[in-house]
Amino acid sequence: MSHATLGWFGIVRLGLVQTALGAIVVLTTSTINRVMVVELMLPAMLPGALVALHYALQIMRPRWGYGSDKGGRRTPWIVGGMAVLALGGLMAAAATAWMATNTVGGIALATLAFVLIGGGVGASGTALLTLLATNVAPERRAAAATTVWLMMIAGFVVTATVAGHFLDPFSFTRLVVVSGSVSLAAFLLTLIAIAGVEGQSRPATAAERPRADASFREALTHVWAEPAARRFAIFVFVSMLAYSAQDLILEPFAGTVFGLTPGESTKLAGVQHGGVFVGMLIVGIVGSWLRSRRIGSLHAWIVGGCIASALAIANIGVGGLIGGSWPLQPSIFILGVANGCFAVAAIGSMMSLATAGQGAREGVRMGLWGAAQAVAFGLGGFLGTAAIDVARLFIESPAAAYATVFLCEALLFLVAAHLAVGLTRRQDADLRNTQLSVSAAG
Repeated sequence: MSHATLGWFGIVRLGLVQTALGAIVVLTTSTINRVMVVELMLPAMLPGALVALHYALQIMRPRWGYGSDKGGRRTPWIVGGMAVLALGGLMAAAATAWMATNTVGGIALATLAFVLIGGGVGASGTALLTLLATNVAPERRAAAATTVWLMMIAGFVVTATVAGHFLDPFSFTRLVVVSGSVSLAAFLLTLIAIAGVEGQSRPATAAERPRADASFREALTHVWAEPAARRFAIFVFVSMLAYSAQDLILEPFAGTVFGLTPGESTKLAGVQHGGVFVGMLIVGIVGSWLRSRRIGSLHAWIVGGCIASALAIANIGVGGLIGGSWPLQPSIFILGVANGCFAVAAIGSMMSLATAGQGAREGVRMGLWGAAQAVAFGLGGFLGTAAIDVARLFIESPAAAYATVFLCEALLFLVAAHLAVGLTRRQDADLRNTQLSVSAAG
């Protein structure tokens, strides 16, 4: 239930918080991952397991969303979560540097760091989305979510590009200094951006919050019983599994097959996220123009984006087999554009569905889908890296091993597209049944 209206200035300020969050996360999932695999020559499964651990903690997102609903104040969750995330980002870099001299000690510290990262991302991210869901007018919710997501991608792009510049020539000292600087800057940006934003809106009254006698388990059970919420959670899981399986292996792929340096491969992550940014803009601008003329729908963009992502990731696998003459950067950019198209369309659908169910349970619904995404990301990152390790046991050529895994990911994107088509048909059927029921009752 919406109980206040947050203006565009407030929405953009919340977007800056998401930018700060993305700035820290991109270094832990791209640069630190690559350094472990290429510079330290550790199994790709190690960073995959660490990232999976940080996503596993986010299964608590529904509980955090519920707690935020009950308390009615999101700012403490956002600031506290970002503080924990910033500390985790710095510790992850320090742990990676320590692995060069003490592998066991470094892995132990990295495990603690990624626990902090997972808790920080989950607490701050869920509270931020809940604040948007409950304080933005219904007609602005989809656009607000897209704006905030684009600003997070901007954080990815800027951080990857700037950090890539300062990381060369590479040293572990540079890694710690750059990561620490990014974490501190992100936390300070959060403090400035969030200050007073929640105060611009009227807090929820006791009547607007979840009932005091409604337990978290009851609230989650009610949300899971909603067919639309349940089916969308399954689609989010499968599509994000495909999306994330590429995440932790693209930079090692660039370093192993194309011989890129840590700085160069970090910049490549910026190219990919730049493509995601463009893809989101395409859907936001072209999609809105088409919908204003009653042409197309968000579901069409979801299906098309998943199919395009399948073709793009398969294209990269083929490029690795061809070798150094292949235009790697344009291929990565195209993959980002395809990913951005389906992702922002899914976000738009998510914001619409969050307020479509019964009761004031927007936070629980957002938490459910956030948990589905987090579990998929954790499994995707781990399975992607594990698949590379297994493939390289049986396939002598590194390029062929990566190509095999990329083709498997392409198939997963096609499965997601199929689920999206089915989701649309079931929603249409539900709508027709509802209309028939209303007509019969009349």
